[in-house]
Amino acid sequence: MLLQAGSLAAMPGVRHAFFTREGGVSQGIYASLNGGVGSQDDRAHVAENRARMAAALGVPSAALVTPYQIHSAEVVVAEAPWTHAARPRADAVVTRLPNLAVGVSTADCGPVLLADGAAGVIGAAHAGWRGALAGVIDAAIAAMERLGAERRRIVAVLGPMIRQPNYEVGGELVERFVAADPANDRFFRPATRPGHALFDLPGYVAARLAAAEVGTVEDLAQCTYADPQRYFSFRRATHRGEPDYGRHVNAIALS
Repeated sequence: MLLQAGSLAAMPGVRHAFFTREGGVSQGIYASLNGGVGSQDDRAHVAENRARMAAALGVPSAALVTPYQIHSAEVVVAEAPWTHAARPRADAVVTRLPNLAVGVSTADCGPVLLADGAAGVIGAAHAGWRGALAGVIDAAIAAMERLGAERRRIVAVLGPMIRQPNYEVGGELVERFVAADPANDRFFRPATRPGHALFDLPGYVAARLAAAEVGTVEDLAQCTYADPQRYFSFRRATHRGEPDYGRHVNAIALS
């Protein structure tokens, strides 16, 4: 039902989970632990799935919050639970409030969970290529610092996301990354199709974390596209011609 990182699991007072697609009640293409409030899945099924996730994190159902994600570098500070209708438009959430699980939803993009256990400050970031390039990782770290965290104490974990062998992109995306920094060329390798490349999204996210000088970076090294039994994948669903796809929730909480 969930994956955990050793670096975060060893941190007193911090609970976290990268939820897989297993252990829920949804059916069909959403089977089974679909946490996507933006999907076309049965609302009651999504609510039950998210209630199970909240229970696994040790918080009430209403205390598991995720934003309305817009592939940006926007960060919000969670100071209380919010309703589905009041979700802020952002791609990272940070908090120092106990018993509030902050998370992001993904289905190929990169989830990053962050914690400074000494300061009691945590965060979750949604890093697709747009948000990662725009600086969502740096913005989340800066927001955590404003709450009292120190970046050299922060533990950051990359969860399941699409990996380079399955992430073919067009030449225009390569150009955007290289224009931002010529050294970004190292995150691409030639694809079979002319004018295309394979993008190393987790490598790029990890490099942004390293450049930000966070204390610890861990990568769970799981590919959403390559493992249909355990993970949802937007790209795999698109290739299969499916009308929609499930979403994972990746969340962290303070005791």
